[in-house]
Amino acid sequence: MTGEHVETYAKDFNSYCIGGLLALILTALAFGLVIFEILPHFERLLALAVLAVAQIVVHFRYFLHIGWHSHRDDLQLVLFTGLILFLMVGGTIWILSNLHERMM
Repeated sequence: MTGEHVETYAKDFNSYCIGGLLALILTALAFGLVIFEILPHFERLLALAVLAVAQIVVHFRYFLHIGWHSHRDDLQLVLFTGLILFLMVGGTIWILSNLHERMM
């Protein structure tokens, strides 16, 4: 391996180690909030949502290497994926609420 490859490998390895550690900490915090019931119900749900968003950011940054100043293609891929997920989840909620209204 040349020196450039070793530096790239070391940089990627450090990124994966930091990302793994942050993901582990965020997961432990989420489990701790649920198991020990530290916060009231609504605040606990809000804290879990914040931890979930932080987990998404950690995975994008450290594992997928998509940062704030990424290539345009990466940003378009993430936005398109978000749109598809929004349509699927929103459509499912819409259909289930419509079915609920018809059943009641």
